[in-house]
Amino acid sequence: MHQPTLPSASSVIPVTVPTAVSTTVSQRAIGVFDSGIGGLTVVRSLMERLPFENIVYFGDTARVPYGVKSVETIAHYTTQIVEFLLAQNVKILIIACNTMAAVAAQTVRDISPVPVLDVIDAGALAACVATRTGQIGIIGTPTTVNSNAYARAIHMVNRSARIFSQACPLFVPLVEEGWLENEVTRLTAEEYLRPVKAENIDTLVLGCTHYPLIKPLLHSVMGEGVKLVDSAEAMAQRAAGLLAEHGWLNTQTCVPHYEYYVTDVPVKFQTIGERFLGRSLSPVHVMKW
Repeated sequence: MHQPTLPSASSVIPVTVPTAVSTTVSQRAIGVFDSGIGGLTVVRSLMERLPFENIVYFGDTARVPYGVKSVETIAHYTTQIVEFLLAQNVKILIIACNTMAAVAAQTVRDISPVPVLDVIDAGALAACVATRTGQIGIIGTPTTVNSNAYARAIHMVNRSARIFSQACPLFVPLVEEGWLENEVTRLTAEEYLRPVKAENIDTLVLGCTHYPLIKPLLHSVMGEGVKLVDSAEAMAQRAAGLLAEHGWLNTQTCVPHYEYYVTDVPVKFQTIGERFLGRSLSPVHVMKW
């Protein structure tokens, strides 16, 4: 199948770039936010891909899950978080939550004076690069799957792609329980992925930021012939490209500064978060609106 010529990192989804850039912009932090803890997989990929970048992470742990809330409520909560991160003088914003990206990405772009990237756009672009046949599977939470946001983003790049989506609601609690290689998780994956495998896909998008933690298990279930697209890795690649394009990469080689903000239960966040990051977290700050 003919592969389309892909746009540059900043052209798939328009971003607003400040007209006047401070000489210290490269030292500013990357702002990353999520409805809870899952976005830390994006932070981990950013740490690995961009080891000298400062990062500020915000997880709205008091109001998670977002998937059961109205579009208006999600947009309101998202706006609060974005205003907080912009006050930290971040140089770009990353929406590391598929639900937020599906229903509130444009809201963020409308109010942000800095570039905005989101996991759906990054994962869709990576899927279009990875596929050989145009047969692409997407797994995610019911809210993300029902939004059809991945299908729309993929069709913006490759109109002939065929999309097969499957909601996998049990994966998130299994991952947060730490059952990454448990037989229950394997059986659940086999059940969820059976109809997707029947469509002879060659690419599977992990459309939830929790899913990279069970990527080896998913790879085993899907088989060698299916390429897994990790939205966290795709986001780190896209962020690196955008920063390089604008000359905003941090050229200082000192130890970076990481900050974590939550709205509730910092101990649980720290415990599970260290599993997600594969390293210890610095002190977690609690924000009260």
